[in-house]
Formats: sequence, structure tokens, C-alpha cells
Amino acid sequence: MSAAVPGLDRPQVVSHAQQSLSYTLFDCKWVPRSARLLCLGSAARGTGVVQLYELRAARLELLREIEKSKPIKCGTFGATSLQQRYLATGDFDGNLNIWNLEAPEIPVYSVKGHKEIINSIDGVGGLGIGEGAPEIVTGSRDGTVKVWDPRQKDTPVANMEPVQGESKRDCWTVAFGNAYNQEERVVCAGYDNGDIKLFDLKTMSLRWETNIKNGVCSVEFDRKDINMNKLVATSLEGKFHVFDMRTQHPTKGFASVSEKAQKSTIWQVRHLPQNRDIFMTSGGSGSLHLWKYEYPAQRSKKDSEGAEMGVAGSVSLLQNVTLSTQPISSLDWSPDKKGLCVCGAFDQTVRVLIVTKLNKM
Repeated sequence: MSAAVPGLDRPQVVSHAQQSLSYTLFDCKWVPRSARLLCLGSAARGTGVVQLYELRAARLELLREIEKSKPIKCGTFGATSLQQRYLATGDFDGNLNIWNLEAPEIPVYSVKGHKEIINSIDGVGGLGIGEGAPEIVTGSRDGTVKVWDPRQKDTPVANMEPVQGESKRDCWTVAFGNAYNQEERVVCAGYDNGDIKLFDLKTMSLRWETNIKNGVCSVEFDRKDINMNKLVATSLEGKFHVFDMRTQHPTKGFASVSEKAQKSTIWQVRHLPQNRDIFMTSGGSGSLHLWKYEYPAQRSKKDSEGAEMGVAGSVSLLQNVTLSTQPISSLDWSPDKKGLCVCGAFDQTVRVLIVTKLNKM
């Protein structure tokens, strides 16, 4: 069940700056340790666009625009150092490229990662966050999920693909988690048929799978660099599921709570970097919903056989706002300034938002 927070103390979502674009925007990202953000997308003539903006007072100033041969679908800074701040991108042709934004003419790393479009990308081990190697995961329409170490050329360090005879599903979303020491790391992937698969990179095996009956648009752990805690998965039909990842039951898997947020697709979920129990979802109706997860009194209990099983908590709606008549397809919190957020919509507009009162939550 969800309960609304009383009006006075509720966070407000304030539109701070916005910029109209002349191309289709697929992803937007804050550049770490800066007031800058990136917009990634596809120009009308079928080329890729990277635009770098700086937030100056209440306006966005374009610093540079870079054109690439293929439309760019997704990007991450997650596997880079704070000194370099290299951007990894996945494009419509299945290429994984890593760019130095100071000298973006030629990628510093490039690999033909997939046979078809890379729908989703995530990085871990960089930005001074978490343990272990800097790695990038890509999920593609070709049905495979691959993990790359930029220090290793051409071949992925892990390749999760359908087993012989299993049908190939379009992978829509990927995310790293459980990277709390040098050895442990998982990848979660969501597919067009509602499958969610959790791959353990330490044992190179499928650790858990479930199906939420509708295409999985976005998955994200509340934090990548801790013992697995919570995972949110959003779906095509306006529902999201929060899985408690602390306790895995031998047959029932992970406990979860689901919430019908709206009638339309939930495109994205992003947790507040400074508070892992607060997250935002973006919707097909051009709206954003801000949620808070409440833990149960006890997070696990024993079943009749004596096996530990998780207990799901509850979700409350803190605030919602409609910004656009078109779907909001990308969303990113500033890692440095609490409550600063950027989102991109199919109305070809990028918006910078400020969410207030998050300290009180």
C-alpha cells in the first residue's frame, strides 16, 4: 500500500531550466563534479548527437556539440575515474565507445559489442565508488548482455546469452549491483517479455530469475557499491516492483512489493544518490513520481521449513508532477548536489529540476 505524505512537508519538484533541442533525445547525464550535463541522441538525418551544456543560473548554455556517425542510445560515466570523466556510450549499430570529452574526435576505446542496437549501458568501479575493476555492461536487442573491462581490448569479460534452443529476447535494461568488495558483483537485466535475470559475475552463473509479466523498461539497485539491498524494476504497463535483495529464499527468491504508479509506461527509475530509500520514476504520460521506501519492522522471517525469507516493505508517494505531453524517457540525479535532477523527454526538451525538502525525508 502507498500513503501520501502530508502536504506541508512534502518535497516540491521545481522546474529550474529547460532547453529545446533539434533532435531526438535518448539519454541525459550529469558530468560528475561539475554543473555540466550531457544530452545524447539522434539527429533527423540519422547521425548521433552529443551536446554538452553548462547550468548557469536558470539557463542552460551550450558549450559544445559533437556529431557521430550513428545515433547514440545511452551513456554512463560509471566506470571512469573522477580525474578523466570519460563517457561510455552505446549506439544504434551495436558499438560501445568511450570518449574523452576534452578531445572527442576519436574514441579512446571502441568495440563492436553487439549485432544490433545497444539499448542500455551501466558502469561500475569508477568515480571513486565501490570496489573492483572498472567495468561496463551493455544490453542489446540481439538478446545478449555483455560486460566489458576497458583495459581489455575487443573481448567482453562476460557474455550472458540465451542458451541453445532458448528464444532470443530484446534486452531493454541493465544495471550493476553488489559491488561491495573486489570479488563480488552482479548484473541485473530486464527483457521485453517481462523476464528479470540476475547474473553473478563472481561465479559466472544465473543467480535468480523472475517474470513481471510486462516488458521491463528500467532496473536499478538503490546503490551499486553495497551488499545488495533493494532493486527497483519498472514496466511497460505502469507498474514498478521493489525487491528486497537482502534475503534470497531457496525457492521463492526475493520478497517484493509492487505499485501501480500510472496507466502508462514507466520508462526510468533513479535512486537519489544521497538517500537510497528515495527514488524517482518517469512516465509515458510526461510525469515524474517521487517515492520513498519504508522498511518493515523485520526484514526477514523463517518459513515453515526454517529457511530465511525476505519481508517486503511499503512504498509511499512523496510527490508527482507532469512536465510534458510526451514520455520522459531519461532521468539522472546530480551525484554532487542533492535534489538536482535532469530529465529528457520526447518533446525534444531537456529540463533541469530542483527537488526541495529532501533533507526532511
